[in-house]
Amino acid sequence: MLIGIPKEIKSEEYRVGLTPSSVFELKQSGHQILVESSAGEAIGFTDKEYQQAGADIADNSDEIFSSSEMIIKVKEPQLKECLKLRPEQILYTYLHLAPDPQQAQLLIDSGATCIAYETVTDGLAGLPLLAPMSEVAGRISIQAGAHHLEKSQGGLGMLLGGVPGVAPAKVLIIGGGIVGFNAAKIAVGMGADVILLDRSLPRLRYLDTIFNGRIKCIHSTTSALETHTQEADLVIGAVLVPGAEAPKLLTQNMISNMKKGAVVVDVAIDQGGCFETSRATTHKNPTYEVDGVIHYCVANMPGCVPRTATLALNNATLPYALILANNGLKALKNNQHLMHGLNVFDGKVTYRAVAEALGYTYHNPNNLLK
Repeated sequence: MLIGIPKEIKSEEYRVGLTPSSVFELKQSGHQILVESSAGEAIGFTDKEYQQAGADIADNSDEIFSSSEMIIKVKEPQLKECLKLRPEQILYTYLHLAPDPQQAQLLIDSGATCIAYETVTDGLAGLPLLAPMSEVAGRISIQAGAHHLEKSQGGLGMLLGGVPGVAPAKVLIIGGGIVGFNAAKIAVGMGADVILLDRSLPRLRYLDTIFNGRIKCIHSTTSALETHTQEADLVIGAVLVPGAEAPKLLTQNMISNMKKGAVVVDVAIDQGGCFETSRATTHKNPTYEVDGVIHYCVANMPGCVPRTATLALNNATLPYALILANNGLKALKNNQHLMHGLNVFDGKVTYRAVAEALGYTYHNPNNLLK
């Protein structure tokens, strides 16, 4: 199979779909790899390294999209990339379609087979291609939140861990999944006073055991959200409904009742955000203020550490890329975990949560691929 790796064109996105090491693995399996010139240059992967791994170098993205059978990316295709897709192509990348009707319609119109990293599953009921970026984003959320609590950034002027004689900042984490766990891990390490809310009692018991009482694990209710947001200096939104738009758990009224200069970090912004006041921002302009509360809602949070993020992502995506490259569409029929990643096929929406969020008819992919 001819596999194309375009350079990411989303604002301030420096990750790349395949590392030279991943290219080598695919090449060893008999596939041809075409990498756009300087696709990995910003994070230290040179064209020469890609060539040494067995890739050919394309001068521009037009060559990638016109000739490749499978396109491997990191972020969702931008408008001009969507218009280059063809019915016979496989697109393998993050999509986050539920809050993005324009992209969804363009992918439907393209006729391409669109597989979303964020909905591929594994045998443990996990989301293995979302997990590494959730780990990165969870850890970054605390770094970013701590930075924006500084007075020079508009925050309260607090040191997250305090000092002897001065209380640490209060950190509220909403959601105890991979993002929440990693956020809690860093917050505890920095000495913060951490409260984590989740609706799953088994998950709360697990986290209480893991952290050995160093965080307060509380069942999530509207009352608990209202109480703890008012007391928090930093709030991390870490909720996920796979493939669907994130639920709006913090209302504008809750935000307005927070401390002036407090910080909220919405890690769910790729799926529309879990605060009513959230709107996507960029690394260049990461924050805005609502009712005196600093909002950090960067839509590609792991993009600020693109080398680490690319290496972590490739560890997860490469095995599935090999299955797709070796078997084409048969891989979907033979692997239900990959099938769960199929969001758009032959002009139809094949992931139920996306169809429900955007008002499309849901088509069972098992029937379409027979």
